[in-house]
Amino acid sequence: MPIGDASQPLFDALARLKQSWPARGWSWDGRFICLASTFTQPYEADARKSAAAGLPHEYTSTTLNTASHELRDLAARTGGLRAGQLLLAGGPIGGLTAFGLWWPWGDGETISMRVGLLDIDPNREPWRRLRDTFGVTM
Repeated sequence: MPIGDASQPLFDALARLKQSWPARGWSWDGRFICLASTFTQPYEADARKSAAAGLPHEYTSTTLNTASHELRDLAARTGGLRAGQLLLAGGPIGGLTAFGLWWPWGDGETISMRVGLLDIDPNREPWRRLRDTFGVTM
């Protein structure tokens, strides 16, 4: 999979997402091999706007069938999409696809956003670049 300068537009978009993110910081989520941020409902509109800047393709439980096979597999591996949950994607650009998992909690107040790189070993590039962009260590 070619990685390098061709993926720069994807990382630029993810940097814009991070820069405009309205909530707390990001951390490593080893369960789903991605970065995560949790926030509360007052930040939701701004967080959605930030997420769309970096991950412009949006899928719901009813539109997931229009996503790529790889994205549908990701949704299945992470428990599927329930009502209110979103699978977001950016790319593929330069051989990379970034994903976002938008998961409202059952309390009506808390939402988690996860960001990762589809089907890339987290111990290899370009994961280091993504973690650096979001200021996250494993």
